[in-house]
Amino acid sequence: MAEDLEHELRRIIRNTSWFMGALRAVRSVAPPEACIGSGAVRNAVWDALHAYSTPSFLADVDVPYFDPDDLSEATEKRYERRLRELSPDLTWDVKNQAAVHLWFHKVFGHEVEPLRSMRDAAETWPETALAVAVGLQADGGIAITAPLGLDDLFSMVVRRNPRRVSVETYERRIAEKMYTKRWPRVRIVHE
Repeated sequence: MAEDLEHELRRIIRNTSWFMGALRAVRSVAPPEACIGSGAVRNAVWDALHAYSTPSFLADVDVPYFDPDDLSEATEKRYERRLRELSPDLTWDVKNQAAVHLWFHKVFGHEVEPLRSMRDAAETWPETALAVAVGLQADGGIAITAPLGLDDLFSMVVRRNPRRVSVETYERRIAEKMYTKRWPRVRIVHE
């Protein structure tokens, strides 16, 4: 089953032209272990599952990468500038997952331990359906990082990932994202 979902995710990504263009841009800029994750993956999959011919609004393309040797925000901004130059039609949000512990408390009000890898980072993303990242390999293959699996993504189930997200933050995100208005077949799990 997991292999079938990975195959389907790759098929959807390859058939989503804006996503493939974004993957090519990220690969050419080449932050270490860079991928596209979270909302971009969700939008591509849920749009496909709803048979939308026009892509849903996407606030930004999240580009997580992992570089424990350079935690500077200036480097993140440099990658963003290069991505904007390559694909100015997209809004880019580049974040070094190795540096999340340096700013997380300012945004979310509590300290977190440093992340150990890109997989470890994806495992902390706010909803289980969003804990998915894809990258374009040098040979053109699509690498998938989905430490919590792909079931919730393809079942269109939104559930809180308890590793880092409080119930309060989760409920606020659900209200802001308006998932069921955008994708009527989505099911929200409340605690």
